[in-house]
Amino acid sequence: MKSEKNNAAADSDANSIRREKRITRVTLWGSVVNCLLSVGKILAGFVGHSAAMLVDGVHSFSDLLSDIVVLVSIHISSKGRDKDHDFGHGKYETFATLVVAGKLIADGVESAIAIIGGAQVQSPGWIALAAAFISIVSKEILYQVTAKIGRDENSPATIANAWHHRSDSLSSIGSFLAIGAAMLLGQKWVILDPLASCVIGIMIIVVGVKMAVPSIQDLLEVSLPEDVENGIMNTITSVEGVVSAHDLKTRRNGPSVIMEAHVVVNPDDTVEKAHDICTKIEIALKKSLGSQTQISLHIEPSEDAD
Repeated sequence: MKSEKNNAAADSDANSIRREKRITRVTLWGSVVNCLLSVGKILAGFVGHSAAMLVDGVHSFSDLLSDIVVLVSIHISSKGRDKDHDFGHGKYETFATLVVAGKLIADGVESAIAIIGGAQVQSPGWIALAAAFISIVSKEILYQVTAKIGRDENSPATIANAWHHRSDSLSSIGSFLAIGAAMLLGQKWVILDPLASCVIGIMIIVVGVKMAVPSIQDLLEVSLPEDVENGIMNTITSVEGVVSAHDLKTRRNGPSVIMEAHVVVNPDDTVEKAHDICTKIEIALKKSLGSQTQISLHIEPSEDAD
């Protein structure tokens, strides 16, 4: 039983290292693509006379800030426990998710108010249309790859950063439609350029808010959903030797879960047997909740249970 627990701890460390490497790799690739697209879209915006394309270019450059936040937070959150952080550094990733979501909201607001200025826009050219198409394809690919790794590694910060890629893709779809309409239908349709930025900006704000709320809840130590807690209780009580369980407390610590519970066992059980029961519970819970789950169990004899 002890060797099985040690093996689980070793697997947890290996998973943490692998997780950091995968997220770092995809984030760095995203940064490279962001830089190339930013330069290309800004040049295309100037040459092609497209305000939306210029905004897209600046937006892509600003996404580098999100990449830096994710890289730093993932590195820190992967450190595990130390003397100053008894429960590890998982909250750094939660905070990073909130920062990235906040930036996503700010980007959406910036795009949404683009139409208010009412500036005169010159008729856009073909180069702006081509740049918009390239941006749509490349940023959507980045979104799909980054979001998949974020889901695989249970990283809200990575998923939020993936939505920065998709927000670029959405902005470019608006630019593509607006530029195309202006080129085909004439000068009076250039208003679609800032109008598209406005509509897409509102969509981005909604996504940013949806990502910010769970991060705020995690920072405020909100308990896990009821169905998850019910699953935890079922896992505990399904272990042989457990009479019942109560006083479950849960919270999220970045990508991992912290939980504690009172476990009721037979009063005639030896200390060694009660310890073995706890070990079996921990192994079962880590299989369902993840190897980095932090578990604290309090043993009670059944005759003293409420």
